[in-house]
Amino acid sequence: MFDSESVKILIALGTIAAVFLVMQFRRGTPTEVLFCLALGIYVLSGVLTPERAWLGFADPAVIAIAGLLVVSSALRTSGVLDRLGRRLLGRVGTEKGALSRLSGVVIASSAFLLNTAIVAMLMPLAIYWCRQRHIAPSRILLPISYLAILGGTCTLVGTSTNFVVNGILSEVTEQIAVALPPNASSATTESSLRGYSTEWLSAYQSALVPMTLTDITWVGVPCALTGLLVLLAFGKHLLPDRREMLDSLEEQRREYLVEMTVAAGCGLIGKSVEEGGLRHLPGLFLIEIDRKGSVLAPVAPTDLIEENDRLVFTGIVATIVDLEKIPGLVPAADMNYEISQEKNLTRSLVEVVLSPSSPLVGRSIRNANFRQLYNAAVVAVHRNGERLPTKIGDIELTSGDTLLLQTQPGFVKSFRNRPDFYLVSGVEDGDSRRHDKLAPAVVIVLGLIAWLFLMPLFPTLLQPIYGSELPGFLTSPTAAIFVAALCVIVTRCLSVSDARSALDLPMLLTIGAAIGVGRGMHDSGAAALLATRIVDLIGDNPYVALVAVFAVTICLTEMVSNVAVAAMMISIAIGVASNLEVNPRPFIMAVTLAASLSFISPIGYQTNLMVMGPGGYRPIDYVRAGLPLSIAVSVVALILIPILWPFS
Repeated sequence: MFDSESVKILIALGTIAAVFLVMQFRRGTPTEVLFCLALGIYVLSGVLTPERAWLGFADPAVIAIAGLLVVSSALRTSGVLDRLGRRLLGRVGTEKGALSRLSGVVIASSAFLLNTAIVAMLMPLAIYWCRQRHIAPSRILLPISYLAILGGTCTLVGTSTNFVVNGILSEVTEQIAVALPPNASSATTESSLRGYSTEWLSAYQSALVPMTLTDITWVGVPCALTGLLVLLAFGKHLLPDRREMLDSLEEQRREYLVEMTVAAGCGLIGKSVEEGGLRHLPGLFLIEIDRKGSVLAPVAPTDLIEENDRLVFTGIVATIVDLEKIPGLVPAADMNYEISQEKNLTRSLVEVVLSPSSPLVGRSIRNANFRQLYNAAVVAVHRNGERLPTKIGDIELTSGDTLLLQTQPGFVKSFRNRPDFYLVSGVEDGDSRRHDKLAPAVVIVLGLIAWLFLMPLFPTLLQPIYGSELPGFLTSPTAAIFVAALCVIVTRCLSVSDARSALDLPMLLTIGAAIGVGRGMHDSGAAALLATRIVDLIGDNPYVALVAVFAVTICLTEMVSNVAVAAMMISIAIGVASNLEVNPRPFIMAVTLAASLSFISPIGYQTNLMVMGPGGYRPIDYVRAGLPLSIAVSVVALILIPILWPFS
C-alpha cells in the first residue's frame, strides 16, 4: 500500500507526464489551459495548498514580464522600433552582410527587451529586404529568431525564463530565512524545505539568492558570440533556400498608387532621393515628384526633396504601411487624412473593395466624402490591370477598386456586411505611430536600463541618505520594470487600451500556473525524488550531474514551453546539488541557460514558431540548423559554468 506522501508524488509526476504527452500529441491544445488544469489537479488532490497555488499568479516574475510587454509595446507604438529597423539593413546586399548588421542590434536589444517584440519588429523588414534582393526569407528569419534567443540569455531581463528562476530563488531565500533562525534544528529545515539538510543550507545559503542583472551575462555573452560565429560561418550550409516562398510573395503583390506630401519638419527635407532611402524601397517605386505644379519625372537618385513636395509612388500595401510611419510624410490623396498625432493614435489601416451599389462609385476621391460617410480617409488606391493617373484626388472610383483607408477602430466590424463593399479587411501592422512620443519612450527605457545596471551599487551609493535600511523597491528589478510601464502610460507613449492589449494573457497564465506546478513538484517531494534518482543513475561526480541536468533541461525545452521547464527543473537541480552536497549555483545557472536554448524545435520557443510560416520552414529545418548551434553553445556553457561558479 502507498502512504499519502507516495500518492501525492505519484499524482504530481503523473500529472506532469500527462501534460507533456498532450503537448506532444495534441499540439493545438492551449498551453495555458493545460498548466491551469495541472494546477487545479494539484489543489484538488492536496498536492498543493490553494494559498501556495495561487501565489504563482502574483509572482514577481509575472508582474515583471507584464511590465516588459507594456514597455516593448510603447517602443513599437512610438516608432522607436520602426526607426531602428529601417536603419539596420541600409544598402547591405548579401545574406552574410545582413546577418552581420542585424546580429549586434538583435542580441543587444533582446538582452533588455522581450525577444518576441524584437522578432515581430524585424520580421517584416527582413522579408522586404529579401524580396528586394531576391533572397529567400528562409535564409534570414530563423537566424533572427536564434539571435534573439541568444540575446535573451545575456541579462536577467532578457527573457521570461530568467524571471521565473529568479522568482523561485526569492521564495527559497525567504524559506531559508524562516528555516534557519539561530539554533535552527534539522527537523525545522526538513519541514519547510523538503530534502535539504541544515548543514548544506548553511554552507550554501549565499548561492541560493536571486540573480542580479548581470550574473548570467558572464556565460550568456560568450554563448551568444559562439552562436553568432556558428551562424556566420556555417549558416549558408545549414539554412534552407525556400525560393518558392519568395515567388509566392511576388505573386501575391497588389500594387497601389499612393501620393505622399512632405510636411514641415519631415526628416527627408534637404536629402536626395537616394539619401532619404526612397530609391530601393522593396515593392515600391517613386514615379514622380510634384513640386508646386511642376512634375519631376523620371525621378533621379540625386533629386533633392523639399517641403510640400508631393511624392507619387506605386507599390504594395506592406511597404505603404512602412512609408506612412516615416514622421512628416503624410498621404495626400484625401484631405481628410488625420495628421494629428493625438487623434492618429486611435486609427488604423483597412483595405476595402467597392461594390456596384456603393455610393462612392462614379465620384472622384476628392469629392467622395469619406469622412461623412464612413469616418475614414483614403490613403491609396488599386485598380487591377489599369494604369491609374498620378493625380489620385481626380481618380473616378469604379466597382472593384481596392482602397486603402485610414479608419477608426471598429470599422471592419461595422462595415463588413454592408453592401457598399465586397470585402473589408484590416491591414497587418497598420496601426498608427506616435512619433511625437518617441523621445519620452527612449528616455524611459534608457532610465530603466540605467536603474537595473546601478541596482547592485545602490546599497553603497545611497547609504549616506538611507543608512542600512534601503527601501526595498530600489533593489527590485520587478519594481523598476513596473515603474517604467506606468511611466509610458502616464506620459501617453501608450494608451491605457493599448497597454491592456499588450498584455499577453495566455503567456502570463502559463507562467503563473507553471510556477505553481513547480511549487507542487517541490512540496510533494517529487522534485527531491527525481533528484535522488538522477544522482543514483549518474553517481557522485558533480560535473557529470551538471551535464545531465543541462541535457535534460534542453531536451524538455524543445518539447514544452521554456518557462514551464524552468519552473519545474530548478527544484530538481537544487535537489541534485543538495544530494551531492555541492554548490547549487552552477546547477541553477545551467537550468536558467538551458531552458532558453531552444533551437531544434519550432514549438520550444515562441520566436521559432513566429518565423515558421513567413520563412516556409519545416520541422527538419530546425533540426538541421539548430542542432549544430545547440551543441556548440552547450559546450561553451558547460565549460564556463563550473569555472565561473565552482562546485565547492
